[in-house]
Amino acid sequence: MTKQIAFKMKLLPGHEAEYEKRHREIWPELVTLLKDSGVQDYSIYLDHETSTLFAVQTVAGDSSSQDLGNTEIVQKWWAYMADIMETNPDQSPISLPLKEVFTL
Repeated sequence: MTKQIAFKMKLLPGHEAEYEKRHREIWPELVTLLKDSGVQDYSIYLDHETSTLFAVQTVAGDSSSQDLGNTEIVQKWWAYMADIMETNPDQSPISLPLKEVFTL
């Protein structure tokens, strides 16, 4: 069974192009980890006015990318992205889950 989850994060203003560049060059081992963990589809959208990132994932099973923070590759990715995003003390992005209110 698959499910969708959505969450938002915050990009530091002025780093939109760098954020997009880093994701165009996403590390293959990170992609493999996500797919092996059941993430079937992962899209991130940017609201330029607020620098808010809106992410949607289709996942199989009970986990998502949000459950991979204990892996070395995800921790390296967090450190790589920490200079352009709002983060927690462990360098993970501040990520707020969003409640689904409508599906067609």
